[in-house]
Amino acid sequence: MGKIIAVANQKGGVGKTTTAVNLAAGLAVEEKKVLLVDADPQGNASSGAGIPRTNSRKTLYNTIVLHEPIHNTISPTELPLLFVVPADKNLAGAEIELVEMEAREYKLKAILSEIKGEFDFIIIDCPPSLGLLTLNGLTAADSLLVPIQCEYFALEGVTELFDTLARLRRGLNPQLTIEGLLLTMYDERTNLSAAVAQDLRDFYGSQVLKTIIPRNVRLAEAPSYGKPIILYDIRSRGAESYIQLAKEILSHE
Repeated sequence: MGKIIAVANQKGGVGKTTTAVNLAAGLAVEEKKVLLVDADPQGNASSGAGIPRTNSRKTLYNTIVLHEPIHNTISPTELPLLFVVPADKNLAGAEIELVEMEAREYKLKAILSEIKGEFDFIIIDCPPSLGLLTLNGLTAADSLLVPIQCEYFALEGVTELFDTLARLRRGLNPQLTIEGLLLTMYDERTNLSAAVAQDLRDFYGSQVLKTIIPRNVRLAEAPSYGKPIILYDIRSRGAESYIQLAKEILSHE
């Protein structure tokens, strides 16, 4: 049975989609069969994994709202073991249409339960908000991975997310665990990054993952080429970090 990991943080610009795409690719390189589910209407995880934007392809919107079988929306990628359920701007409409649906927070869980056994890992890239799409991602997930930018307000954002998580466990998904807090955009030239990292480790202890994702030009360039960093520049520090992250996640099994 596969493991479902939601990558979420209600703050934008923390490296959430970069992490979802590159962790999925890293696990695929480690010979795990991986499905990346793009649950963000911006569709950046889809294009970052190399899925072209076309009007003809089926997306997560078709499955959630139009009841298209999930298998009809899965696209292959350049990596043989990495597959994607893409998203597009229509998914923003799903947020509104879900409001009227019965068991609206459980739609994604029901959809993914059909294919969970076909993959070793399912990675969900959630939107940078705490709306219904993110709630669906967190209700469907076995664990939550939280990317945190090494900046001044980082602790504040994590506190809010953990409050939401506590409510979610009480009401929707009592089994949801923390996969880890991932420090991203770490700049070793600044005292601030080191101070934020130390504060988070002091406060959250072993929940903070050992792997740290550095600021890296190649990592920032890769999405514009529609490639995970492992395919764009495997020798870069960004690629090394995400391979290390994949290995750390595998060690949790």
